[in-house]
Amino acid sequence: MDRTGSGRKADRMDGHNGINNISSRPHHRASSASEGKKRKTKKVPDKVTLKKEIGLLSACTIIIGNIIGSGIFISPKGVLEHSGSVGMALIVWVLGGCIAALGSLCYAELGVSIPKSGGDYSYVTEIFGGLMGFLLLWSAVLIMYPTTLAVIALTFSSYVLQPVFPNCVPPYMATRMLSATCLLLLTWVNCWSVRMATRIQDIFTVGKLMALGLIIVVGLVQICHGHYETLTPQVAFTFDKSLSVGQMALAFLQASFAFSGWNFLNYVTEEVVEPRRNLPRAIYISIPLVTFVYTLTNIAYFSSMTPEELLSSNAVAVTFGEKLLGTFSVIMPISVALSTFGGINGYLFTSSRLCFSGAREGHLPSLLAMIHYKKCTPIPALLVCCVATLVILCIGETHNLINYVSFINYLSYGVTIAGLLYYRWKKPYLYRPIQVSVLVPICYLLFWALLLGFSLYSEPVVCGVGLVIMLTGVPVYFLGVHWKEKPKCILDFVEKATHLGQRLCFVVFPQMEPIETPPADRRRSSARSSFSFHL
Repeated sequence: MDRTGSGRKADRMDGHNGINNISSRPHHRASSASEGKKRKTKKVPDKVTLKKEIGLLSACTIIIGNIIGSGIFISPKGVLEHSGSVGMALIVWVLGGCIAALGSLCYAELGVSIPKSGGDYSYVTEIFGGLMGFLLLWSAVLIMYPTTLAVIALTFSSYVLQPVFPNCVPPYMATRMLSATCLLLLTWVNCWSVRMATRIQDIFTVGKLMALGLIIVVGLVQICHGHYETLTPQVAFTFDKSLSVGQMALAFLQASFAFSGWNFLNYVTEEVVEPRRNLPRAIYISIPLVTFVYTLTNIAYFSSMTPEELLSSNAVAVTFGEKLLGTFSVIMPISVALSTFGGINGYLFTSSRLCFSGAREGHLPSLLAMIHYKKCTPIPALLVCCVATLVILCIGETHNLINYVSFINYLSYGVTIAGLLYYRWKKPYLYRPIQVSVLVPICYLLFWALLLGFSLYSEPVVCGVGLVIMLTGVPVYFLGVHWKEKPKCILDFVEKATHLGQRLCFVVFPQMEPIETPPADRRRSSARSSFSFHL
């Protein structure tokens, strides 16, 4: 998996040399031919590197679009079921947003202190070393993101096909074929243009917020008409069963999963315009907005549905629409479909950058660290994400896999934020444009440890399988990454495969832009300059 085997031929096709070779051809031809050649080579960028095309708006839509998936439309009943009352469920939703905000503040500090794409993987690799980072990368690329993409794609196809099959479940093959078509379409879009992919994300995120806005407005109209019996304190805090710490932990776990995706902008840090300014700003805008929208959406649900109706529904938003929107109830399944379509695009965009970052560190084949010499998109990494998701779609056991890897996903959050505290001790004088209070990561880790411990106690088999999936990466790491003196036949094979992939995808190694930071030995007092700020 290291770049030793493919370096000899691949270096001839890197971004710098490729451009120089194009621009240094002889100029002894006729002037007309010279002008034609100039016009022809104008399309080739002067610098083959990842384009910084994610502004503040697109950064916000990446976070919001990845958090708001199908969950808030389909199954907020999990929080209500475990919390035991309407009032406690609303409190859990608000506190779930606060916990996500604590985590995102920690990631904001990490994102501007270690300004690399790759999110958790890049931070853990930088702080704890290659093996720990590789284990997160291994579980994410092998199972976590392909499975999540497959589930979102299947949800999309199910709701698109619902009007075609109103009285029955859509056929198995029809849902798989539509899911695969959607995935292939969005893979092509992401391969073609970063700008087009971010525009799709912008449009569909606005669509999600408009759909939730419709639910909220209809709910507020119901409340204005006096339909708020369920929300009165004496009814809202009536528990249908005794409240236990275990049930509350499960309710918070459900809310935490609904907020997952708050860290996805950190996967594309190098493509964000002025990341040290826009990364934290996008986080501060997006997390409170999503928490506000989630809470109001649940209030709207309870304004028109009893707790019993909500618990018996498999698609809360659809039930809500059928009850209040009449002939316009078709808007709800369309909204869910549009929401999941944008979710697929967001997951594909960010997960491909994780593959790209892993290959650049030498933890994955070097071909995945290359980008198209004109489009500047990581085509090999996108294709790997697409193919892995198609394989999961064919296997079919997506929900069992999600149970296994959700534990790993939550584990990675805690390890990364614990790494923040260790990194401060390890490099106390590192320049940090943002430095959160030490209470922020400590509070998050206390809450994280409570939920993780309860998960281990209540679901030992699921957590155990998740750990086994992660630990299978240990021998792969030592064979593929740590072992440098590989036989010549293996190196030759990797070299030829890489060269073939370059020719098929028209990709080269990107030129890395230097990261401007003050000297590493600068004292902490001087690092806290006038444009740094603390939280």
